[in-house]
Amino acid sequence: MNLFRNIWNQPKTSAAGLLIAVVSIAGVLSQQGISLGKAGTGTVVSLVTALATALLGLLAKDPEATSQQSTPRNGAPNTSVKLGVWMLIALLVPLPWMQGCSGVTVAQDIVNWTPALQSAVATVDSTASLLAPPDAPIFSAATIGFDAASNLMVAQAKAYLANPSASALQTLQAQVVTFQQQVSAALLQAVKIVDPASQAHALSVLQAVATIVNTILALVASISSKAAMARMSAATGVKLAMLRPYLDHTRAAEIVAAHYNEPLTMARMQVARAEQMEMNAGF
Repeated sequence: MNLFRNIWNQPKTSAAGLLIAVVSIAGVLSQQGISLGKAGTGTVVSLVTALATALLGLLAKDPEATSQQSTPRNGAPNTSVKLGVWMLIALLVPLPWMQGCSGVTVAQDIVNWTPALQSAVATVDSTASLLAPPDAPIFSAATIGFDAASNLMVAQAKAYLANPSASALQTLQAQVVTFQQQVSAALLQAVKIVDPASQAHALSVLQAVATIVNTILALVASISSKAAMARMSAATGVKLAMLRPYLDHTRAAEIVAAHYNEPLTMARMQVARAEQMEMNAGF
């Protein structure tokens, strides 16, 4: 009886709790490749997630709340304030590139990353001349295929954007994994550079490319089936767990925050969640 009495007495809190649970469960289903069917150009799971998130946004602002209710005399936050904070957290956690995305949206997002990717790759191309003479050949050999691989990946994203077919998606998936593995292998090679200054510089420029390609991998994963994810992860020899000691997560968050024009704190959570999702999938 207490359960039903609490629901009756605190309808807003109960509704928010239910919606947060829906968003959380939908996120897990999406990561496992469970869509529950199609809804327009998206899936039922993505539609439910979007609706629950929108309702949370409406609940976060209580039109009946007054300034006295928001700031009690004893200085402690009241239930409405606490509820608003929890709903804000629930709204911040989902990744902008992994919730409710269609294939066309993902392809466009990948294309939108093109200027940043080209800039990062161009920086890599000019880095060898700045390294110590013994280290330059190591870096050049590790990054020699970056231009061709990045251009091919962008071209295939554009091809999928123009014709979002299953075969085009499979081609894009394969190329994203190929480029991601090239970048990952280059990071491991950069660690072998002996000169500390050269190593730090090499890892820094590779970090930018790695952040973008891992973000694109997360984008592609968001529209890939469980079977496709298994196929993609099986093609990876260099796993993210092997790279974590050499990745600058703060720099990665800064790159994502700048691209999506969002707060750094939100980008940190998104990068961490994307990395964990990819590792759970076998990458």
